Amino acid sequence: MAIKNFIEELEWRGMIHTIMPGAKEELERGMTTAYLGIDPTADSLHIGHLVGVMILKHFQTCGHRPVVLVGGATGMIGDPSGKSQERNLLDEQTLRHNQEAIKRQLSKLLDFESEAPNAAVMVNNYDWMKELSFLGFIRDIGKLITVNYMMAKDSVKKRFNGEGEGMSFTEFTYQLVQAYDFLHLYETLGCRLQLGGADQWGNITTGTELIRRKVGGEAYAITCPLITKADGTKFGKTESGNVWLDPRYTSPYRFYQFWLNVSDEDARRYIRIFTMLDRATVEQLTAEHDAAPHLRILQRRLAQEVTTMVHSKEAYEQAAEASAILFGGATSETLRRLDEETFLQVFEGVPRFTVARDALPLPFVELCTERAQIFPSKGECRKMVQGGGVSLNKERIADPQRPVTAEELIAGRYLLVQKGKKSYYLLTAE
Repeated sequence: MAIKNFIEELEWRGMIHTIMPGAKEELERGMTTAYLGIDPTADSLHIGHLVGVMILKHFQTCGHRPVVLVGGATGMIGDPSGKSQERNLLDEQTLRHNQEAIKRQLSKLLDFESEAPNAAVMVNNYDWMKELSFLGFIRDIGKLITVNYMMAKDSVKKRFNGEGEGMSFTEFTYQLVQAYDFLHLYETLGCRLQLGGADQWGNITTGTELIRRKVGGEAYAITCPLITKADGTKFGKTESGNVWLDPRYTSPYRFYQFWLNVSDEDARRYIRIFTMLDRATVEQLTAEHDAAPHLRILQRRLAQEVTTMVHSKEAYEQAAEASAILFGGATSETLRRLDEETFLQVFEGVPRFTVARDALPLPFVELCTERAQIFPSKGECRKMVQGGGVSLNKERIADPQRPVTAEELIAGRYLLVQKGKKSYYLLTAE
């Protein structure tokens, strides 16, 4: 297998924040095992997790072995890094359910199944933490790291300096628990590298220090920048909350729309971070975009790549087709191919009317004036129909008197009236 240089790959993509001395040399010696932790606080990842997952994907593509650590034990504690409040704790049944769901999602993005020596591995730190006694832990691990060392970490300092309601002992021990994970994986899987966000630097370096003090070993850290939007607001959040990878929580259409609607500045960064496109392709797309920004070339390609990777080619095609409906070019057949949820999402926010199902069939002109106030008068409706500017379910209306029947209802419930190029009205038959 031709092995790309992992550090070089991440550097041109803008995905490296800090590299511990010695990490580059470790990677150059041959196949390296590295882990990245994910808290199983939900049964789906969201796009905030995608940065770390993409790093693991590049790591595997470059010939190294990625380990995904699902933080069952640490999820029961709560990481204080970047938080001002203590998080809710989860029970074991919930953690196991979340772990399985996360594994299914990651299996689309990483190779867990092949016989390759660098096939990905998933572990749960609850499996080794549950056997530890409190006395054993403070005797064998706690004595190796001083309180002074732990207090010097930024994540701890901030909480002690008045952010939030202070820090519980449970949270204070978090960095020791995460450090023990690194030690355990170092001893059992030969894991010499931990990957994570820039906010994890303190926790990760506690792990490398523990390995050095406990077994005299060398271990390393690489962190990536925390991703924000160009305007400084949090990446991955919308008005309705997180953008999830699970279609039950964020439909492929909404997922596609998120990427399609990012700013030009964000698109330039995100296409490097969230796709596997090579450097020459990214630079060419960026040049094409800059020459004609109104075509949104970067956003379209970004949305295509990420939606296809996370969902499927079919999901991308349907989302792209649904997006095109609002801008013309769609047919009645296109509308009927959409599932009901996507159909309603496409036309979210358009004026809506309810009509009685048993009133159908009705002449179109009557439907749009007496049953739904789409036109102020029948005369205006007839005039616009004669001018060719009105359609029903994306089919042009030629005769204002033509009957509208129940057989024309989309998904057995909806009629879509379009007036001019951009004015849509949704009628629901009940």
